[in-house]
Amino acid sequence: MIASIYDTKYLKGDIMGGLVAGVVALPLALAFGVQSGLGAIAGLYGAIGVGILAALFGGTPTQASGPTGPMTVVSAALVANAIEIAGSLQDAMGIIILSFLIGGALQVVFGLINIAGYIKYFPYPVISGFMSGVGLIIVILQIFPFVGLDSPKSTLKVIMDLPRLFADFSWQALALGVLTVIIYYLFPKVTKAVPSALVALITVSIFAYFIKWDVPIIGEIPSGLPSLRLEGLLNIESSSYFMVLEYGMVLAVLGSIDSLLTSVIADNMTKTKHNSNRELIGQGIGNMAAALIGGIPGAGATKGTVVNINSGGRTRLSGALHGAFLLAVLLGLSSLAAYIPLAVLAGILIPIGFKIIDKKGLKHLKIVPRADAAVLLVVLLWTTFGSLIQAVGIGVTLAALLFMKRASDIGEKGMQVGTLAGFGGEKPWQDETEFYQKFKDKIYIKHLYGPLFFGFTSHFQEQVKNIGEEIQVLVIRMDRVPYVDQSGIYAMENAILDLTLKGVKVIITGLQEQPKDLLTSIDIIPDLVPEEQVFEKVGKSFDWMTKTLSP
Repeated sequence: MIASIYDTKYLKGDIMGGLVAGVVALPLALAFGVQSGLGAIAGLYGAIGVGILAALFGGTPTQASGPTGPMTVVSAALVANAIEIAGSLQDAMGIIILSFLIGGALQVVFGLINIAGYIKYFPYPVISGFMSGVGLIIVILQIFPFVGLDSPKSTLKVIMDLPRLFADFSWQALALGVLTVIIYYLFPKVTKAVPSALVALITVSIFAYFIKWDVPIIGEIPSGLPSLRLEGLLNIESSSYFMVLEYGMVLAVLGSIDSLLTSVIADNMTKTKHNSNRELIGQGIGNMAAALIGGIPGAGATKGTVVNINSGGRTRLSGALHGAFLLAVLLGLSSLAAYIPLAVLAGILIPIGFKIIDKKGLKHLKIVPRADAAVLLVVLLWTTFGSLIQAVGIGVTLAALLFMKRASDIGEKGMQVGTLAGFGGEKPWQDETEFYQKFKDKIYIKHLYGPLFFGFTSHFQEQVKNIGEEIQVLVIRMDRVPYVDQSGIYAMENAILDLTLKGVKVIITGLQEQPKDLLTSIDIIPDLVPEEQVFEKVGKSFDWMTKTLSP
């Protein structure tokens, strides 16, 4: 009976994966809880609720879920705005809990109506700008705690309050924060068997406890099982309903994107295929449960998922055990966590904030189309210093308008746009027929039509991923591609890299000026596709392939 439900051959790996993922999640849960404004316990409750239930009901067996940087930043903004409206944290709890609940409920709805099929169409510059903005927010908001001071609740206020930083800072807190950062970065050079964040948390906290430095600490953490938090839900002013819906929607969309991106990483590592809709339903159930016990919402955590898989986790039991481990910590060690200095948590969060910043997207700002660079920068700055909610809406709107402008310009020039998301390859064109018939079991020809833009990238990657193992060469014909945007170029880069790792040679033919310049600037040519595998006309590639293809 048990064997029909669970294959016990995975038990050892699932136990190890769950425990290691839990160890990785512990310092982050505490730190994200403090950053949210609801306290360290809210981070633990969120990690427990989302970690256990998202694993049991989700669609990615190896996913480890819990509070993440992006979700915490949105939660912190919600908490700050709710307190401003209600006057105190206690009076604001109804707004906060209802927003978290609605966010989780919307994720369940997203899963039921297959919204996952549309989330993948978000333009890369919007996601990149938003994630980089989130990373900067985490870093900026930890500057004051890093030196032992209370932090203003917004990035603009932090910048304006910087003179206080130099006048009132605590050198003891600064020393603890610097030591934490040093251990975080240097300990992996000694061993990666133990998470450096946990080593830094424990080592520096013990050091601070015994030398009796007077620095701000987490303070008392409730022990025992969490209880239902329903206070204030029936007393919310009608004027707050729009804010509740607004933040609920942002948490739902962001949590869905965050989780599905991590699910793709898990698929690549385990060579499996996740169920996107079920994953959103599981995440939504987890976030609703976390809200009801006073926890902050979460999503699929990339780092936890990776260490879970690398440690042997293969089924949803591993993710559930990761949450159960944190529950055990709550029941047994919460009194000790109270002595952790806030500067230590800041020393953990600052490196994490820098990791969230999309360095790849920023590095290529001068190379990608100016419109994409402009969208990325607008979203980044608006996210960092304005409204996270408005940033995404403005970014998507700008990206759509700019794409329509490009498509219009192409049409005015008389260029054949054809079907924007068209994709061929199964039926050879006339100039390929003879060669294709001779080598059809060894080559695969893909025809691209029209601009390669953000709405097309997911389909492109999916088609290339499904190429059979017997294929030795992929020919990408770009004769009819006048334009490639940032999303499109990164999709090509990832697809070509995956094929290269499988031993498939990639040939590109018919490059027009803009795509060729971009492929060269990003170093896809010649790093991934050597120049001798790039041809102006497809016919010139046939001689090269005839010599290369094995008999």
